[in-house]
Amino acid sequence: MADRAENKYLHLIKEILFIGAGVTSACFGLKSFLMPNGFIDGGVTGISLLITKLTRLELYYLIVVINIPFVILGFRQIGKTFAVKTSIAIVLLSLMLAVVPFEPITHDRLLIAFFGGLFLGGGIGLAIRGGCVIDGTEVLALYISRNSVLTVGNIILILNILIFCVAAILVNIETALYAILTYLSASNTVDYIVNGIEQYTGVTIISDKNEEIKAFIINDMKRGVTIYKGEGGYGIKKDIDILYTIVTKIEMSKLQTAIRQIDADAFVVQQQIADLKGGVVKKHALH
Repeated sequence: MADRAENKYLHLIKEILFIGAGVTSACFGLKSFLMPNGFIDGGVTGISLLITKLTRLELYYLIVVINIPFVILGFRQIGKTFAVKTSIAIVLLSLMLAVVPFEPITHDRLLIAFFGGLFLGGGIGLAIRGGCVIDGTEVLALYISRNSVLTVGNIILILNILIFCVAAILVNIETALYAILTYLSASNTVDYIVNGIEQYTGVTIISDKNEEIKAFIINDMKRGVTIYKGEGGYGIKKDIDILYTIVTKIEMSKLQTAIRQIDADAFVVQQQIADLKGGVVKKHALH
């Protein structure tokens, strides 16, 4: 019981640190890069920046007001804990935008788009690692995806395209184009932080020389292998062993080369792994 309570507190501290770092990073990206130069981004933050640019309303006020419906939606769709943490993170971001005196870093447009997106995306990603969001777009996308054939990624892309089109019409095309660069920088940073820089690939291998391939994966790559029992369905039916392993993207080339050398006719399917816990891959990565 004591260990469980200790782990619970450590997990809570970890979440608080992630959320605090995320809010600080997002605030820095906004105040030191995007806001002083009239840049916008995608999502709720982009909408808030666009309204600020057009109306001169304060961003710290809009960040809270526009996110309210998404927090309510998050409460209904995900849960109370998520909604509470998200509310705290958004209010904290608003307060930091109002009082923390981050100074503009540069007026070079490309640097603003890249680093503004980098720090803003880093903040969003860190907040997600902490169990909440500071931009409600993801919550809306999740809700819509549950009631349509579109994926979360598709919906976020569509919403952002609409934002950029409105920016092109109401402001100018150049602002919209730089907003796309900012969004690309931010979204890639979010992916790296949430999914990890060392991304993993699941590999399914069907080969008549599966024993040799299995031996290479275990002995040379120091990876685990799961064997599924299958049956060939094309031509003559026969029992086959299907190998499944997980490697890092850096190791994928080494595995592909070995498979081609062992069996050039092997059937190989690759899948990107969004998250991974435990197993030989994680243990090996720690050594």
